[in-house]
Amino acid sequence: MHKHLTAFSATATALLLTLGMATVAEAGMYRYIDENGQVVISNTIPQQATKRGYDILNSNGRIVEVIPPAPTEAEIAAREAEKQRQEELAIQREKDAQLLKRFSHPDQAIRAMHRKLGELRGLIQLKRGNISVISSQLDNEQSRAANMERSGQKIPEATLEKIRRLESQIRDIEKDISWQTRETDALIQSFEADIKRLEKVTGKTRTLSLDPEGATD
Repeated sequence: MHKHLTAFSATATALLLTLGMATVAEAGMYRYIDENGQVVISNTIPQQATKRGYDILNSNGRIVEVIPPAPTEAEIAAREAEKQRQEELAIQREKDAQLLKRFSHPDQAIRAMHRKLGELRGLIQLKRGNISVISSQLDNEQSRAANMERSGQKIPEATLEKIRRLESQIRDIEKDISWQTRETDALIQSFEADIKRLEKVTGKTRTLSLDPEGATD
């Protein structure tokens, strides 16, 4: 009786070991390179080893999945740089598409620039003319106030208010001229960049001068 129990116990133990090995095998094995450069096959894998890449094996020892090495900092930086480059290219393509909707040839952009510059410079010239007119009025009021003061008369508050108003108008117009002058410079820079880009994307060379005085149709 005791012998039969012993035999049964041994058989059961062997069966359990076999089932345990099968369970491990079904769960998968790992093949990796350790820190000494040796190939290791195990049912566990150190965290550090996963960074070097590893293979997952089935119960027959065949590779079912290859896990590549973790990317290095240099590789990550290169990927980010490439991603940014692609994003910038996409933005530039969209800008080019919008530019080509406006102009199909660099000369078209040059003509548009000349028109815009003519408008802005015309406005500036008009404002300078307004300053001349207001300055003349201011000179008259200041001369009249000075004559009153020399003759001992009190300068009326209305005259002083008019002088202040004329001076304020001149300052405001001068500010407008200064702003429009900066706008003119920015317009030229923007158009020149567009013209240069158009030459590149269309393969066509401008035939007109960027200087309105030297432009010919």
